[in-house]
Amino acid sequence: MADTDIVCISPIDGRELVRRPLMSDAAIDEAITSARAAQAAWRHVPLDERAGKVSAFLEALIAMNQEVVPEIAQMMGRPVRYGGEFRGVEERARHMIRIAEKSLQPLSADDEKPGFRRMIKREPVGLVLVVAPWNYPYLTAINTIVPALMAGNAVLLKHASQTLLAGERFQMAMDRAGMPKGLFRNLYLSHDQTGRILSSGLVDHCNFTGSVAGGRAIERAAAGTFTSLGLELGGKDPAYVREDANIDHAIENLVDGAFFNSGQCCCGIERIYVHEKHYDRFVEGSIELVNKYVLGNPLEDATTLGPMAHRRFADLVRDQNAQALAKGARAHIDAKNFPADTGSTAYLAPQVLTDVEHSMSVMREESFGPTVGIMKVKSDEEAIRLMNDSAYGLSAAIWTSDVDAAEAIGEKLETGTVFMNRCDYLDPALAWTGVKDTGRGASLSRLAYEFLTRPKSYHLRQI
Repeated sequence: MADTDIVCISPIDGRELVRRPLMSDAAIDEAITSARAAQAAWRHVPLDERAGKVSAFLEALIAMNQEVVPEIAQMMGRPVRYGGEFRGVEERARHMIRIAEKSLQPLSADDEKPGFRRMIKREPVGLVLVVAPWNYPYLTAINTIVPALMAGNAVLLKHASQTLLAGERFQMAMDRAGMPKGLFRNLYLSHDQTGRILSSGLVDHCNFTGSVAGGRAIERAAAGTFTSLGLELGGKDPAYVREDANIDHAIENLVDGAFFNSGQCCCGIERIYVHEKHYDRFVEGSIELVNKYVLGNPLEDATTLGPMAHRRFADLVRDQNAQALAKGARAHIDAKNFPADTGSTAYLAPQVLTDVEHSMSVMREESFGPTVGIMKVKSDEEAIRLMNDSAYGLSAAIWTSDVDAAEAIGEKLETGTVFMNRCDYLDPALAWTGVKDTGRGASLSRLAYEFLTRPKSYHLRQI
């Protein structure tokens, strides 16, 4: 591969799928200049007109679904049977469009002061850089792109090399919707080029979804520029099956939450703590469901578990599983039942581990793959301690019939989102955020607009 190219290797067969040349410095400068010029006009476009343009973009994107679904399978391995991401994309985008007017309206001063008009208006930050990941190439990017445009910003998108075609689809939809020239631009950038853009101070806000190491690199690059950052980084999301849980519902939902998309979900379940009352039944039921997965070519309708996005990701999970077994963990899934897993490709058999504990990397470090560890607990207090024993904090899920107990447990958990009787889902009306090494900032909900705007106070005295 030439140093001047970005290449996507399909996990289906290891062949080159897409190759694109990196942008020149001159092309990057032109994109930034054009975006600034377009944003200067866009910020003054009435909000209802912005909503019309953004809605037209959404419609144009959704119309591509038949082509997009196999592209996702080819780029990162998700089976076509699941129909892509546009149901969630539409839900999130339409919600953020719908709440824009209320979220962006001026705030009046807390008290009246005769002879003065006082308010706080929300102004766009200006130019927003979105650095998007490959695992959900449309869902993750839409979280920032839509509210950024609705707030009056321009957007530059740098998509992951594994999902280059998704960035191009965003650009095609913007163009078909008649978005002002330069307001949105899909860029082909290396990590170094992305870092140089940030260190130059030429963008006003960057939203990054990716690894902890990537987030640290983003922070270092932006240091001293006062560029604001939104970072969604690693996760090791836990679940707790309480004594009063509906056990059949818990098994069905948690297996799906752990293994959907081959475990390559930002808020996928990676460790499960089960009350001793339900432990044996939960493990038995989970094994039964996991053995029903069909690992294979994601372009085939019968496939329910595709390859991981790259062999190196599969190898990391293989290593974690091997280390756990060497320390005494027990594996319950026979890889021979998943012949597509030869041990040397991106195809990886799912795995359920018991007799695990927190000295094992599979229970502490992000796996981002089709493996889950299950531990027995005796009480809420033990579950809370173990759920918090992590460097990460994106989401945590509690299976219980007691809403008050779920809320009380949630208040003790170090996490950005608390679920009850569900997992692996983003509600666009709620802030998507994390704590500890999972990052900072928030997307979705009305709070997203606070990160994509800046307050401007008006203190107007009448004489």
